[in-house]
Amino acid sequence: MYELTVTSYFSGAHRLRYLHGKCEDLHGHNWKVEVSVASSKLNQEGVVIDFKVLKQKMEKVLKTLDHTYLNDLPYFSGIEPSSENIAKYIFDHLKKELKGFFATLKKVTAWESENACATYFGR
Repeated sequence: MYELTVTSYFSGAHRLRYLHGKCEDLHGHNWKVEVSVASSKLNQEGVVIDFKVLKQKMEKVLKTLDHTYLNDLPYFSGIEPSSENIAKYIFDHLKKELKGFFATLKKVTAWESENACATYFGR
């Protein structure tokens, strides 16, 4: 089994409406996002997926979050824009982008600070 991981960043603001504390106030983060894909075989070029292609697909999804007020996105209308749900958002959207590739999306980790992150493992 092969596993590849790429990293990128986006900036966004949010409020955690139901947490009852400082995070209920508007605040922002510079999120670090790690995406991992896996495959048991390589394509004809000898790779799971070209890192450049994986990064492009990731950037396409992160562009929808970058410099936004996350609470205003329809995806977060009924749920908190927490690191957990941001990781799931990225996973759900990136999974669609990777259809047709040998690479299977395994997990997305959203770091809201250098010492706090949430990981979503797909189904």
